[in-house]
Amino acid sequence: MISFVGAGPGAADLITLRGAARLAAADVVIWAASLVPEAILGHCHDRVELHDSKTMTLEDVVAVYERHPDAAIVRLHSGDPSVYSAIGEQIDWCLAHDRAFEIVPGVGSLAATAAAVGRELTVPGVAQSVVLTRLAHRTRSSVPTNESIGAFAQVGGTMAVFLSAARPDELQTELLTIGSQYDADTPAVIASRVSWPDEQIVASRVGRLAEDLRALGATTTVLVLVGDAVEPNHGARRAHVYASDYSHSFRDARVPARDA
Repeated sequence: MISFVGAGPGAADLITLRGAARLAAADVVIWAASLVPEAILGHCHDRVELHDSKTMTLEDVVAVYERHPDAAIVRLHSGDPSVYSAIGEQIDWCLAHDRAFEIVPGVGSLAATAAAVGRELTVPGVAQSVVLTRLAHRTRSSVPTNESIGAFAQVGGTMAVFLSAARPDELQTELLTIGSQYDADTPAVIASRVSWPDEQIVASRVGRLAEDLRALGATTTVLVLVGDAVEPNHGARRAHVYASDYSHSFRDARVPARDA
């Protein structure tokens, strides 16, 4: 079995119980030392065969799979495997070669960053949508033309921007494109290596985002959150589901409904 396991955002105790169990039982582990802290490997037994994928191609990775047809293999990905993990091409290989596989979800850096800043990203009356995206650059062909940051900025809501800290000016310009729902005063949060021992969290604004990203100096393992929901005191409404004048399947309203 090949297990694609989400390692979580970095902290060794933020991997899921299932993920830790797969590592403990693994004969072979392929992991990216540049993205996953070595402490995560503390869940493995002493005899595990380790491969660092930071210098490997897809062909190198699947060659390991081919050499171990009967082994318990863990392909350890940072965060959650559903986002920017490149597991799709590995799944295609498994299907083409009749190899059993599973996906073990992980805690993504988006969830870890929201927890670190103590914010809910879907706030009633403020934002009910979260867009996960990135700048198009060297891998521009991977990004559909209608999915630019500038296009999403015209919708508003909460935006989580991955893999883009190395181009701070371009990011700020895209966020402030004509028609954007954001302006220079829109709150932003820069999270670097969230949950790692050297975690850095910077409160910013879209108008100074490029300056703050350059001052941080980090260009990898950085997530940028943008939108009014990331800041306290945003004038949010109470959630309907817990309001005393709101009825649902498990509870009748206890007070008269509020005026519309």
